[in-house]
Formats: sequence, structure tokens, C-alpha cells
Amino acid sequence: MDTAGQIGYDFLLSVLSISVIVLLLVLVFTCRKKPVESEESLSVNVSAPTYQLTDIDTATDGFNHQRIIGEGRLGTVYAAILPREKLVAVKRIHPSLVLRNADFGFSSTLKTLSLAHHPNIVRILGFSQAPGERIIIMDFVGMASLDFYLHENSDGGSLLDWSRRLRIAADAARGLEYLHDGMAPNVIHGSFKAANILLDLKFNAKVCDYGLSSLAPNEKRAVLGYVDDEYWSPTGGGPSKQGDVYAFGVVLLELLTGRRNEQGLLVKWALPLIKEVRFSEILDPRLPIPSDMKPIVRLAKVASACVSNSRKSRPTIVQVAAILNSVQIEVST
Repeated sequence: MDTAGQIGYDFLLSVLSISVIVLLLVLVFTCRKKPVESEESLSVNVSAPTYQLTDIDTATDGFNHQRIIGEGRLGTVYAAILPREKLVAVKRIHPSLVLRNADFGFSSTLKTLSLAHHPNIVRILGFSQAPGERIIIMDFVGMASLDFYLHENSDGGSLLDWSRRLRIAADAARGLEYLHDGMAPNVIHGSFKAANILLDLKFNAKVCDYGLSSLAPNEKRAVLGYVDDEYWSPTGGGPSKQGDVYAFGVVLLELLTGRRNEQGLLVKWALPLIKEVRFSEILDPRLPIPSDMKPIVRLAKVASACVSNSRKSRPTIVQVAAILNSVQIEVST
């Protein structure tokens, strides 16, 4: 190669080397940059806003009794219209509970709970507090509770056919699983029952009133029949993940039998019948016995495992949800 060619060749190598170095520097700089979060992830990490009590008063027409859509152990629920015509549910905590729980960290608790985003829970959209007032703003769910359909409405039980009941069971399990395993920190429901499972217009189930049991720690009537024996223990008792699983098992028995759980008598009545495989005596008489009993048998076995074992031997809601998801998939295919 002549001198001119050698010079050209060396120049080309230099240019290529510089280009490679620049490219490497760009890649290093790019890789070291903090990844930009999507709008969705940012929204998930932002807690719900605080509302002025005057805004809530306006949205509920002065807490008009005609806007009441529900009553519970924690408070009264109103249908409300926020600015931009957004329909929401507003829970006004009973004044007696507000006074008895003056030290309850309402603001910090609601900010944490409002981070929960899942298709099978009722989302907390905001809250408000003032002297003697504690307000929770939630998603408005179009229909009533599972308790209403099973026990209050004469036609409600027949509306919930076996396919819908299996789906409701799986939905509720996924919602509770998210609270126990998907939230950081994990959330114990503390008052899981049919009245705290809401159904939307398509009969999808959404869990509500999670993480608020400490607002009414001495309200035994609300949890009687939905808590295990360990709940009443002076040491190591009270709300727990295992206690939530027990309550979930009770709800499964209600779905199977259509019966209300009166002070825990449902468990004592149903368990022996399940063990003896006497399903014709157990199943809700408002519905025909299904031709394929396998999904119902599996549901009954899950219910039995949830309520008949001690806390140490009880399955987790993650295990329960996995089984019920597979049952739902089998039924829908």
C-alpha cells in the first residue's frame, strides 16, 4: 500500500475508533439514567387527596337522608356527586367511633389504604376530617352487597346462579389476596364478610371496608360468626391474615348454602355435612343442583379447609385464590 493509501486507511480507523468511543459513552450515559416511570405507575404511587368538609357537604346535599345507600358498623354511606359530575360513595364514620378513636391515625391510614388499586377492591378516592368528623370517599359500585342478594332480597338468591357464585368467590379471593400479598405494607381486612363484598352491574365482586377494623375494636356484634376462636384470645388474638381466611371460608359456606351465618352456627351445621358428602342437604334450595358437581365440591373443600383448621394449619389466601381461579377457568371453558 502506498503512503497516501496508508494515511487514508489510518484516518478511517481513527474516525471509526472515535465513533465507537462516542457510541459507548452515549450507551453508558443512557443506561445509568434513572428510568422514567409511566403515568400509570406514578398514579398508583400517589395517595388520595384530602377534601374540605364543605365540599363533601355540598356533594351529599347536606348529608341528605335520601342519598343514603347503606348503613354499617363504621358509618353511613351516601351517594354523592363531586365536581365534574363524578358519582362516588361517601362513608361518614359514626360520631361515637370518631370520639372513641381520637388517637387513631385516620389521615395516615387512609393515605396508605388509598394506594390500593385492584379490580376486585373498592378504591378509596379521598378523605376528609374535621372536629368530630371523619369521611371516606370511595368508588361507587353500581349494585348492592353479596349479603343483600343472598339474604335480604327474596329474588336475589336465584339471580346468583352457580356460575356467578363461583366467579364471586374467585373475585373476592383475588381482592383479599391483593391486600394480604400485593400491598406494601400488607393489609389485614379485619371485618371480611358478605356485607363487605359489593357487586357491580356485571356481578363482579369488589371487597370494601378493608384495613379499618381498628376504628371499631370493641364492636363484637359485627364480627361474631366471622372470626375464629383464636380471635378472642387475650394473647395473639384479634385481626390477622389467618382470621381473614376463616371469614372467607364462612362466606364460601354462605354462597354454597344461601344461609346467613347466625353467630357461627352455619359452620357447625355445614362442616359435618360436607365431610359426609351430603351435598343435597347443603346446597341453596333456591337453585337447581348443578349437573357437574366437581366445581361445587372443590368450593366446599376450600371452605372446609378455611374454617376447620387452626390458624397454623389454615391455607393462605394466596393458596385459596389459586384454587378458586382454576375452578373459575374450568367452569368458563
